[in-house]
Amino acid sequence: MKKLANKIALVTGGSRGIGAAIVRRLAAEGASVAFTYSQSAEKAQTIANEINAAGGHAIAIGADSARSADIIQAVSQTVAEFGGLDILVNNAGIYIGKDFHQHTIDEYDQIMDVNVKAVYVATLEAVKHLKTGGRIITIGSNMADNAIGTQTTLYTMSKSALQGFTRGLARDLGPKGITVTLVQPGPTNTDMNPADTEHADYARSRMALPKYGTVEDVAGLVAFLASEEGKQITGSWVTIDGGFNA
Repeated sequence: MKKLANKIALVTGGSRGIGAAIVRRLAAEGASVAFTYSQSAEKAQTIANEINAAGGHAIAIGADSARSADIIQAVSQTVAEFGGLDILVNNAGIYIGKDFHQHTIDEYDQIMDVNVKAVYVATLEAVKHLKTGGRIITIGSNMADNAIGTQTTLYTMSKSALQGFTRGLARDLGPKGITVTLVQPGPTNTDMNPADTEHADYARSRMALPKYGTVEDVAGLVAFLASEEGKQITGSWVTIDGGFNA
């Protein structure tokens, strides 16, 4: 029996990078998976087609995480398509790097709408359907604990907010048997953060294990937390950064 057989999952921002790896891993573990995308429609449909061709169940849903109505609709569509919801993975996120004095109020809204408000909205909708054994897993960043340099203020603030959200929500949902966890990746090889740049060389110089992580590393951790093996982990976060923050 696969770890997530008969489970239903929704992953936000699942068409590329870490999100796509999470979608594929949850499906490989037996879950029916819905996932959102905002711009990469072709990539998203390719992932869904691959999973379905292999005997799994997946649907791609166009949704802009900056729009609450889109997120609400994504939850509703998932439930309508698969008949319920067991696992929510809040993965969608954005980064805007500038010196602080160059930021605008609009950029604050952009960061907070996607990195914080969308997590709140998706979770608020998901808890209407989650039952005992449900999972809420959010993808944050090791930068919540370590502002690694300049031009990170807004992003670090948004990711730190997820720690408070995780703590408080775990208390609220614990009596219902629903766990709430936060995964904090560090340097991970993606198209937005490739492992073959000067920035990556600097990052590796600060890591206890001087090697970029892979998207599959993060997906494996998410699958563990979503499974029965993760049932006693809640209200906390796991940092997966090769010892960057050690």
